[in-house]
Amino acid sequence: MEVKQDATRKALVLCAVCLAGLILPLEYTGPAMALSAIGDQLGGSSVALAWVVNAFALSFGSAIMAAGTLADLYGRKRMFCWGIGSFTLLSVVVSCAPNVVFLDLLRGLQGIAAALTMAGGSATLAQEFQGHARTRAFGLLGTAFGLGLAFGPVVSGLLVEHFNWRAIFLLGAAFGALAWLLAAPRMFESRDPDARHLDWAGVLSFSAMLVALTFAIMQVPAQGWRSVTVVGLLLGALLLFALFVRIERRQARPMLDLALFADKRFVGVQLLPIATALSFIVLLILLPLRFVGVEQLSAGQAGLLMMGLSLPMLLVPFLAALLARHIAPANLCCVGLLLAGVGLLWLARVEVGADWLALCLPMLLIGTGSAMPWGLMDDLSIKVVSVERAGMATGIFTTMRACGEAVCVAAALAILNSLLQLPLDTVLAEPAAKALAGELATGSFSAAQASAGALTRADLMALYGDAFASLANGLGALTLAAALVSRWALREPQSGYQAPAAPRSPR
Repeated sequence: MEVKQDATRKALVLCAVCLAGLILPLEYTGPAMALSAIGDQLGGSSVALAWVVNAFALSFGSAIMAAGTLADLYGRKRMFCWGIGSFTLLSVVVSCAPNVVFLDLLRGLQGIAAALTMAGGSATLAQEFQGHARTRAFGLLGTAFGLGLAFGPVVSGLLVEHFNWRAIFLLGAAFGALAWLLAAPRMFESRDPDARHLDWAGVLSFSAMLVALTFAIMQVPAQGWRSVTVVGLLLGALLLFALFVRIERRQARPMLDLALFADKRFVGVQLLPIATALSFIVLLILLPLRFVGVEQLSAGQAGLLMMGLSLPMLLVPFLAALLARHIAPANLCCVGLLLAGVGLLWLARVEVGADWLALCLPMLLIGTGSAMPWGLMDDLSIKVVSVERAGMATGIFTTMRACGEAVCVAAALAILNSLLQLPLDTVLAEPAAKALAGELATGSFSAAQASAGALTRADLMALYGDAFASLANGLGALTLAAALVSRWALREPQSGYQAPAAPRSPR
């Protein structure tokens, strides 16, 4: 009887962590589907609206290493419950946000809560399950992330269309509350007896560096690379990074072991999440802005169309893990990124307003290609280092993944804004061109039409189409380059490679 009760308890704990894994990616990508509606209701500059998406990803990426340390130090259950409880309460407050600045600040706090949730939840699963049961548990967590990515745009689009954008955050609150109710009475507390105090100096310098870098990138369209603000922020980010490196070198047990970056294969693995951010995550944010804001599709239609990009994430990572028993994972990752790069170059040639089939075919290719390394990267990040450094390698990889996504999304939005502004500068005064470019980049097409002057709707569509094509070509070229460089760096040693036994969590 006790064995059966313990099995039921473990199943409910797993369900709680998977519910958190389901809602977190939805709460990251969902606001992109609603950005146009948020702008229409709350107003705000293009930079402020972009922070609705970026603040969550940036705070999550900068806090994930610290969250792991806190979970080891103060307890995995405590961090999971504090994280998902805070996330739930913040989601309710976010749904009542009266202005964009307040919304941005709360989204940053949501990202920190999400980091605590996932650090505590993942560590709890590692303690609760052993052997094949642990593999299955992390496989289910990965599936939950895949479901959140695949159906997040659809669910968010339907909520925006039939209710309003605030319903997206209320849904997050409902799932978060359910996860907390399942976990709090059933999780056992666990700690790392060898855990040391949190490296506050490292956390603060690393987080400040990321904020300065991201804010500098986002200010480029409005102020240019040579502005005092942008140059000052970039110099500040560089100095903060140097400070972070110095702090970590003096730590007996550093939060980030910089010596790992001397290994070419380890660096090659870090390129993989950056490549998938360029080919996949950026499109999860930009395509809803294009479909809803520029092409004037309903939020529900845009969500259904986005499934062409995200549905492969439900199946392809697991198929890739099976293939990795017979084909070197580095080769599969390279092939996948090559497919994604070709898909981006194909997407660049699809005109704004094209039919669904013309859009879905390159999106399916991009989604399939990006999904191939998605389920293999976590295993590779461990297998390219010695066993005793596996924990550190996992922490670095997770941080690189989250931070890379945040920076890539911010850079893509800024570049799209700049590409839109270049032709507008020739027909409008500089302030008007900057404002119009920002409105187009964030999908505020109605506001853009009102301030377009003599430019017609067809003119704006053509301008956006040219800018998006240039950006997609650039993303495709970078993805192809990352595929080749990572494959070169990940060349197997003479002793061969070990294939992953089973797919791992995508986050």
